[in-house]
Amino acid sequence: MWIRDVRPWGTASSDVRIEGETIAEIVPASGNVDESDIRGRGRILLPSFSDVHVHLDSTRLGLPFRPHTGGRGVWTMMLNDRENWRDAEVGIVERVSHTLGLMVARGTTRIRSFAQVDVDAGMERLEAVLAARDAHRERAEVQIIAFPQAGLLREEGSAQVLEDALRAGADVVGGIDPCTLDRDPVRHLDIVFGLAEKYAVPVDIHLHEPGDLGRFSADLILERTLALGMQGNVVISHGYGLWDGSESQTRSLVERFAEADVATATIAPGGRTTLPLRLMTENGVRVGLGEDGQRDYWSPYGNADMLDRTCQLAFTHGYRRDEDIEHCLAIASRGGASIIDRDLPRLTGIDDRPGLAGGDRADLLIVAGDTPTAAVMDRLPDRTVLHRGRVVADGLELV
Repeated sequence: MWIRDVRPWGTASSDVRIEGETIAEIVPASGNVDESDIRGRGRILLPSFSDVHVHLDSTRLGLPFRPHTGGRGVWTMMLNDRENWRDAEVGIVERVSHTLGLMVARGTTRIRSFAQVDVDAGMERLEAVLAARDAHRERAEVQIIAFPQAGLLREEGSAQVLEDALRAGADVVGGIDPCTLDRDPVRHLDIVFGLAEKYAVPVDIHLHEPGDLGRFSADLILERTLALGMQGNVVISHGYGLWDGSESQTRSLVERFAEADVATATIAPGGRTTLPLRLMTENGVRVGLGEDGQRDYWSPYGNADMLDRTCQLAFTHGYRRDEDIEHCLAIASRGGASIIDRDLPRLTGIDDRPGLAGGDRADLLIVAGDTPTAAVMDRLPDRTVLHRGRVVADGLELV
């Protein structure tokens, strides 16, 4: 199968031959078009997106807009979600599957989703994400993180529910704010890393903790990773407070992330502190992007469109130059993919534009735009999405 007249990363018009699930070759455009060919029409060819931090289990996309009712702080927000999530206009299985379908239609074919497991929800939210993954198994690759949103020590039975989720099919064990939420970082990390060892699964820890406290928790996570030989299997999500220290603190922490091969996932939040993206990728730290909640009980933001979130990543970092904005596209696509699939090469710097060479798996997005930067700014709906060499969405409609 051929994709005709596309511009890889915005370069010259090319034809791309797909063989099975793989890009076989990319050659200058010939002008030939057969009925079986995919028509690129001069659009830009990019690797498809990888959303490595999304909470599919709390989505309200497709439902009537509701005013935000949450208060301040993780625990208060969690209680607001717990009070409301069962009362949505349609059931959770339908909501999750609908949002996952929107993500695919808008160009995301690799997803890492959290599923909240606690003494209130039990396995219900995990089962909804498992069902959505099965419904879209031909369109996307989905990893599921068993996520103890309520912590592990505040409510009796929380650790057992987390273990039950791994037995029920979750791929990754999660953790959250070992100091500020559970107030016992050693015990919290004992449970998380103990389950990771027992079930041979990776770890992904939400870290909202500020400044020196956040860096203290990160130090503990990095030490555990090295001590247990789990390099390449740990992600610190968010990490808002890790990067507000001195230049030497930031450089030292980046080097320690690289040594332990601990990845990070960001949702491009607002605020004065941003990730040192260039320093991280130049040092070999795997960085991915995600949308977090999808217009849920935590926040009215999120629209299942990673092109939109890529624009947010560039905007919050104050980027204007094309090379910086294209670097955001690389993070949103292959950067995140290297977190989901550790066999994929990681980004090596600001000029790295991977994912569109012979031998790469044909997970692709064809999108309208004069240049990659223009595509990020305009976010036009004329998109064709391929997963494993097969068209799975065209014009924002699932195939």
